[in-house]
Formats: sequence, C-alpha cells, structure tokens
Amino acid sequence: MGVSRLDVFYRRLLLSKLFIGGWGKPEDLKRIFEFRKIIGDRDQCKTLVSQDYPVYINKTEEHSDCHIHEGYFISPLEHFVPGILPPEAVKARFQFLVPKRWQKDRPVCIHLAGTGDHFFWRRRTLMARPMIKEAGMASLILENPYYGYRKPKDQLRSCLKNVSDLFVMGGALILESTALLHWLKREGYWPLGMTGISMGGYMASLAVTNWPKPIPLIPCLSWSTASSVFTTGVLSRAVNWAQLEQQYAVNSVYEEEIIQLLQYCGADSIKMGPELVKNMDCVEHLLSLSGPGRAPVTRFSSSEADPEVLIGGVDKKSGPGDRAEHILSAVKTTGTKVESVTSNCCVNTSALEKKRDFTKCCRPSLHQESIGFMKGVMDECTHMANFSVPVDTSLIIVVQAKEDAYVPRTGVLSLQEIWPGCEVRYLKGGHISAYLFKQRVFRQAIYDAFNRFCLKYPNLH
Repeated sequence: MGVSRLDVFYRRLLLSKLFIGGWGKPEDLKRIFEFRKIIGDRDQCKTLVSQDYPVYINKTEEHSDCHIHEGYFISPLEHFVPGILPPEAVKARFQFLVPKRWQKDRPVCIHLAGTGDHFFWRRRTLMARPMIKEAGMASLILENPYYGYRKPKDQLRSCLKNVSDLFVMGGALILESTALLHWLKREGYWPLGMTGISMGGYMASLAVTNWPKPIPLIPCLSWSTASSVFTTGVLSRAVNWAQLEQQYAVNSVYEEEIIQLLQYCGADSIKMGPELVKNMDCVEHLLSLSGPGRAPVTRFSSSEADPEVLIGGVDKKSGPGDRAEHILSAVKTTGTKVESVTSNCCVNTSALEKKRDFTKCCRPSLHQESIGFMKGVMDECTHMANFSVPVDTSLIIVVQAKEDAYVPRTGVLSLQEIWPGCEVRYLKGGHISAYLFKQRVFRQAIYDAFNRFCLKYPNLH
C-alpha cells in the first residue's frame, strides 16, 4: 500500500499534540470498557434508548431551498454513565436541513463529524446543501461531543485531551444517533441512513452496528479500527507519546488492571507483527521521527537513558544475550506484554520508587509497550469486530483512498472480512486529496446506498 506524500506533508504543518493529558483516569476507562460490553451487543441494548426519547427544535430559519431547524436533546450517555461526559457536552446539538420540495419520499441522512469539524458549517456547505439540490435529500448534522458548543473549556482546538475522550465520544454518538433515528422515524421521515468522513465514518459505523433494522451506511475515509490511525498512521506523530509513556510507567494500574479488561482478541489484536512494524518504520522514515531528540521505538524512552545502553536493540553493557534484548525481540514479533524490567536499569533500590520515579527508571521498549497498549484500548472501543454486524451489510458502501496515510489498512482486518457483503470503493490518492476533491463521490455513494435500500425494502417503514 502506497502512502500519500500530501498526507505526510499536511500532517507536518499541524503542530498541535493529541492526548496531552494522557490516557485518562483509570476509573473512567474501566467504566467505558464495561459499558462497551453492553453497546457492543445489539441484542442487549434494544431498549437502552426509548423510541420516544425527547428531542427538541428550538429555532427554524427559512432559506431559498430549505428550512434549517436547530435542535437539542440530552445525551443518553449521561443517564447510563453519569459524569463521564464533560458538562459542556451533555447537551447534544444538531441542525436539520429539510428541502422545501421533496423529489421522492422523505429521505434523511445523518452526518457525523470528522476530526476538526466543529459546529455545522463544513458539513452543511460541502454535503447537506448540495444533497438537497442534487437529490432532494434532507440532512441531520449532529455535533460531536468535545467539538463546537460541546468542547470543554480546557481543550485546545480539536485536540482531545485524553485517550479516553475518544471512547466517550464514540459511546455518546452511538446512543445519540439512536435517539435521532427514533425521532426521525416518529416524525415520518423515510428512508433513514448514516454517513461520516474520516472519524465521522468510524462513528457512523459504530452507531449503525447498534441499530436493530436494515439501514444505509456510507463511511468515507475510515476503516475497521481506529487503532492503526494512532499507532502506525501519520497522525501517530501528533500523539503525545512522552506523556503517555510516563503515565504508563508510573501508574501500574494500566498494565496490571486495565489491560485485563480488553476483550477483543481477533487476528489483529495487540500483535506487533512484521507488517505493523514495517508500516511504522515507513511512517517514521517519512516523518523523520528518528532524528535528534526522538528515540526510535526500540530504544529507551526515558529522558535520562544512557545513550550507550541500547544501540539498534542490543544492550552493549550486557551483551547480545541479555534479557532486555530478548524481550525487545519478543515485543517486535509477537506483541506479547512486557513484564516490568527493573534490574540493572534503575538507580533507586526500592521497587516502589523504581516504579514511580519515571525520570530515573529506564524501561526497555517502553515506547513499544505504550503503542501496544494504545492498540489494545483502541481496538477494544473502536474495532468493528468488537460490535454487532449491521443487520444488512449489502446496504453499506465504504469509500476509501488507496494511498491513505491517516487510516492505514495494513495489519488490520478488512471491513469485507468483518462485514461480508459490504461494498468498498477505492479512490486514487490519499486522505487529504480525497477530502478536498471527492465530496461528490461521497454524495454519490450515499444516493446509491439509499436507492439500494428503497429497492430492497420498499415497505419497511
């Protein structure tokens, strides 16, 4: 799989860091993982969101081609996992664009936001308004938690503060999408479908796995899991690995308790196999990650590590047969969890101090361990194989870029394997070029999926 140089160049222009707060509170991760077990099984959560869940319209504007309704409702996640959402995100806000003249039926497509898509303007301009003109199709634009009006005060732009924030966002959007689908159905709209670009495509996919009826789904520039995005894609360069590594090393709860809650164990689960390492090396080469000030992933990550300790993964002081090299090799090839290695690597003699004093503790492959943990928690909450298969996969049209450097497909299960019967359409180029120049292709895929639904289920209202 080739890598788009435009994707790489664009990533280098963005200097903001993701997850500057770290992994998130361990108790929050535990609550999220427990709730994931529920929403991951469609049969368990049929009645989580009632069919008459309250949704309100508080403002309507009339335009030449449509009515734009602004509405809100309380996120159902607040009822099931109280306090997990930041206060600003509890109220879900949306815009509903309804054409003045319907061409056929009253179709509505729900659009979920991609990374950096705050408020409503971008989706309204690039997708919703053209869809009214081209197909007489209504659009409901839901604002993601942590974005726009729902952005926490201490969050910098689009950069989620904690890794756990992404999982909270996903859980909220699954339930919020269900509430909106119920509301649209009550109001007599039909057929209903969901779409999103990039992160919005992931979130739309997760939401559809929870819906108990056939529904068109059009995920654009997304794939089967978000783990590859943050571990092998160019966006991994934006992750604040120093903070994540420090928390992982200091707080034993992540490796001793949290990792025990990870249930996904598919063919691509927490396996740092040759393909994954190869892809990581490719990205690091393109982004020049191995330059001054950054240790390669197979070296010590501590700021006070002895530069003579590991050269190319070999401990010069202890010889090539040292246990550290053996563990490094095991991690690189199998992804097995590394046991804490404290002998001969810490100045302090107290085991407790060794664990807590990060600046004096040098753990071989700590960066690699953190990447493995990131893959594990990401797969737990975003891997499509960890959720129910949509009721009718033939209504799914995936649009993917062949040279997407943001959403790597190497080393992870394909959507065709997880959702047999879905259609995948490939575009030339990468993530950025597809987003900038292929919006019409995304819209055509939406029309095709809706037409497919109408032909297959003409009486399913």
